[in-house]
Amino acid sequence: MTIAVGEKLPSSTFTLMSSDGPIQKSTDELFAGKKVVLFGVPGAFTPTCNLNHLPGYVTHADAIKAKGVDDIAVVSVNDVFVMNQWSETSGGDAGIHFLADGSGEFTKAVGLDMDMSAFGMGTRSMRYSMIVDDGTVSVLNIEDSPKNAVASGAETIIEAL
Repeated sequence: MTIAVGEKLPSSTFTLMSSDGPIQKSTDELFAGKKVVLFGVPGAFTPTCNLNHLPGYVTHADAIKAKGVDDIAVVSVNDVFVMNQWSETSGGDAGIHFLADGSGEFTKAVGLDMDMSAFGMGTRSMRYSMIVDDGTVSVLNIEDSPKNAVASGAETIIEAL
């Protein structure tokens, strides 16, 4: 079942890259007591994710944070090394947390997983965005197709803030 507005994020753990190497962060560490914009993508470096979805958040990061957002994070069912490389090459490392959900545990727990085996990608995340207030979803935007990045884009989030 897909998470809904008003529900608390399930307890989960992400992997992030630090200057000392990969580290684990829980949903509590990332979302408790904060307003966070979280967006999910099917895969780092995939065409829509890399050329359309992420760049909007990189470009508008300051405008989003100016509306009272503490953090912006992107999550994908990729390993931490891929997410770190994507962060470094995209310019996102200057204001966006890149959360690796390598086994898709968080993605499955929030019910935003999809089977992309037909494309050789296995289980991946749907494309979405949400605003999370102190661990609770207050806004949720899910794209009707992984090729679209409008409903879940940065401009839509800015309007919702």
